[in-house]
Amino acid sequence: MAEVSLKHITKIYPNIEKTKKHHFGKKAAEPEKKSNLKVTDEGVVAVEDFNLDIADREFVVLVGPSGCGKSTTLRMIAGLESISGGELTIDGKVMNEVAPKDRDIAMVFQSYALYPHMTVYDNMAFPLKLRKVPEDQIDQKVRQAAETLGITQYLDRKPKALSGGQRQRVAIGRAIVREPKVLLMDEPLSNLDAKLRNQMRAEIIKLRKRINATFVYVTHDQTEAMTLGDRIVIMKDGVVQQVGTPQEVFNEPANLFVAGFIGVPQMNFFDGHLEKTASGYVVNALDTKIAISPETGRDLEAAGVTSLDVTAGVRPEQIQLANADEPGAISGTIDVSELMGSTVHVHASVKGYDFVLVIPTIDFDGALGRSFADGAPISFKFEPNAVHFFDKTSGKNIIKP
Repeated sequence: MAEVSLKHITKIYPNIEKTKKHHFGKKAAEPEKKSNLKVTDEGVVAVEDFNLDIADREFVVLVGPSGCGKSTTLRMIAGLESISGGELTIDGKVMNEVAPKDRDIAMVFQSYALYPHMTVYDNMAFPLKLRKVPEDQIDQKVRQAAETLGITQYLDRKPKALSGGQRQRVAIGRAIVREPKVLLMDEPLSNLDAKLRNQMRAEIIKLRKRINATFVYVTHDQTEAMTLGDRIVIMKDGVVQQVGTPQEVFNEPANLFVAGFIGVPQMNFFDGHLEKTASGYVVNALDTKIAISPETGRDLEAAGVTSLDVTAGVRPEQIQLANADEPGAISGTIDVSELMGSTVHVHASVKGYDFVLVIPTIDFDGALGRSFADGAPISFKFEPNAVHFFDKTSGKNIIKP
């Protein structure tokens, strides 16, 4: 069993004014400050009140923009960063002060961190040799891991003779030969090209089915997060914004940040006034009245909404082309279109807002390019249940606070 629990975990980097040193009477250079992080008298708060319970063999992904605290959180789990506050437990044992080597974890780094003078076999065997595991067991574990990862034919090679994807497989193999309870991965695919990233994502999905370990994975790539994670933890400025399954965070974003961060292309946003009428809820926006589905109306009623200024959001995939004279149709002008093969991404200007529509190309003939020419008019409607509503002040989802 390998349950991981983080209770009120906080990481504070001490105030530079209290810790800086002088060299030959001159001030030491200050590090670049991240203005969006919370600053207290104690210092910069890199991770604030992080709470998460990770089940045995669960695959959890920490995702967010650079500087959001996801790698810092992972390093605290690994023991590579001290914990300023809170409690970290693995299998019910408090690990705050336990050395990394005694936590029964393994970590895969972004940079592979392979020994260039050793063969693949020796790189994978090295952690077992440090533990003084018998040679026959080492050989068995290394060859088993190599077979699992498809790198048996490279065991006699040096890392310089391998591709990036092969090196990353070796780094993963070196981690799993120890049979750790928890496997930590810090952006392991970011150095690979797009094709290799896709292949390695599939390999990691297969790997997690073969080994009895709990996975904690860090990435800034939402595609990796959505395809790999049982649950996703979305972070911003050291604070958890939402925890949920990939489908939950996509369908029910907790706030404006999550709504804009998850999804490619990102959600379209516009201002509107939400009101309850005799026939149901409508949004007055974009010079028209947008009808809200009965299901969404019931959720709004349960939330106690009658009349409210909101920021509304609609995903590009949930927009349909319409005739300009249809009730509730929204009209604008095409700025540019991007043919992506099976879809075309249409960028349009609508009443001062920029909209992106993702339109399948299967129903269009050879006149597709002329249909979405720059400067051409376009009209569209939203699919039922497509509109999300966010509080204009807090940014929180009105239906899912």
